Amino acid sequence: MSFSDHCFLAVTHEGTPQGQTKDIGGIECYIATPTVPHPTTKALIYLSDIFGLALPNNRLLADDFARNGFKTIVPDLFSGDPISVNPPPDFNRETWGEKHGPAQVRPIIDKVLAALREQGVTEFAGAGFCFGARYVFDLAFENTLKVSIVSHPSRLVIPDDLNKYATVSTAPLLINSCEVDKPFPLEAQAQADTILGDGKFAPGYRREYFPGCSHGFAVRGDMSDPQVKAGKEGAFKASVEWLVKYL
Repeated sequence: MSFSDHCFLAVTHEGTPQGQTKDIGGIECYIATPTVPHPTTKALIYLSDIFGLALPNNRLLADDFARNGFKTIVPDLFSGDPISVNPPPDFNRETWGEKHGPAQVRPIIDKVLAALREQGVTEFAGAGFCFGARYVFDLAFENTLKVSIVSHPSRLVIPDDLNKYATVSTAPLLINSCEVDKPFPLEAQAQADTILGDGKFAPGYRREYFPGCSHGFAVRGDMSDPQVKAGKEGAFKASVEWLVKYL
């Protein structure tokens, strides 16, 4: 599946990340740790968009999760080769994508999870943004996750992945969706509700919808736009509530 143009748009947000970058299982990770007492057996795995650790927004959002009591780990999914916010004119997105497919990305995630288990983590939540949402679904299919959150997911196969989720996963699923989203359009959003909503998915399902927002709004939208700002804040609030309820 090819990328959407919206996948490559980002507005850098203000703020100074407060976490630390450390090696976990041989993978560079950004770690946001709560300053309040929190269970050391639980962790939120933040699976980013294509901008990865290079975009401050991803680290700032991880810090926000930590402020709400969730230790948050953001692996470098791209081995030091994320998309630049301002890529050069000759940048080829499809060539980049071929270097960062499931065969390259999934082992990175698995190494981090294995190392965290060795450190005593027994329960994982997954929050996937755009590119990262694909891997939240894959982990949920294996029931590696206790809780799933995806925001403006991309690279899903609809309705196949939704049907599979309903059949094999036990992780409650929150989807943060929006009005303009080529990778996860209104038709796909409606299918998610049909397949998982109205109590059909017993572990728990919820979809939030934010009008006036486009793909990427939950992490890299333009905060000068009131609707986008409300969407980002609303998606984060819904995510925290989901984690509080199920993790």
